[in-house]
Amino acid sequence: QVQLAESGGGSVQAGGSLRLSCIASGSGVTSMGRYMAWFRQVGGKEREGIASIYTGGDGSSTAYADSVKGRFTISGDNQQKMMWLQMTLLQPEDTAEYYCASTYGRPNTLTPTFTLRKIVYSNWGQGIRVTVAS
Repeated sequence: QVQLAESGGGSVQAGGSLRLSCIASGSGVTSMGRYMAWFRQVGGKEREGIASIYTGGDGSSTAYADSVKGRFTISGDNQQKMMWLQMTLLQPEDTAEYYCASTYGRPNTLTPTFTLRKIVYSNWGQGIRVTVAS
């Protein structure tokens, strides 16, 4: 069974930066997954997909929610079984619980928008808190 674990969260002032990491582990786990993503959730609101990356043998591609485009960068390395989210120009509205997610079995034809949907992912981390003070 795949287990994902986030790290790197914490508190930062508005305008600052943080880098989240996520590592996969478990018996037989040899990679993070074909699709990887970061989601965030504020209180009881819907969990929002903010960044995804496809890392198939035919190349890689990324997708971002409008709310983070130009400020956040997702990356992943299947050999290391890790993924990252570099967050810059953080704002108070970025305060949330952040989750990493991955999946192995999806085809390489998913649209960028679809890769930001929860239904795509079967493996989830426990979440990590990011707080941005004004």
